[in-house]
Amino acid sequence: LRKFEMTDHEWMVVEQLHSILNVLKQAMLYFSRSTPNLAMVIPEMDHIDHELASSSQNWAYLPSIRAATSLAKKTCNRYYSYTDKSEVYRIAMVLHPRHKLSYFKNAQWEDEWIATTEVLVREEFARSY
Repeated sequence: LRKFEMTDHEWMVVEQLHSILNVLKQAMLYFSRSTPNLAMVIPEMDHIDHELASSSQNWAYLPSIRAATSLAKKTCNRYYSYTDKSEVYRIAMVLHPRHKLSYFKNAQWEDEWIATTEVLVREEFARSY
């Protein structure tokens, strides 16, 4: 059985992966609850993006871990870009009492994007009500 024992290096890889994968696990558990909230998708995606970006630049991690987190960030961003194609995410964020437009301002999103989102919500309101 000794030949199957993990080396110190392998344990280090596992420990580093554990801390990174835990961020994704927590997001999965959050959205698997009985009351997931559409307005929380963007903040959670921002949190995941921040964690992956930090990990990919953290020299305490092994080069292979940094490379993997960089690839994971690119994949996450590809899916994140789909939220821009759906107006419902923007509308849900702006109508959510906790977020409104302040979330985007506090997260330092581009002013043009924020203005476009505000116009989108106002136009949808005028069209529907």
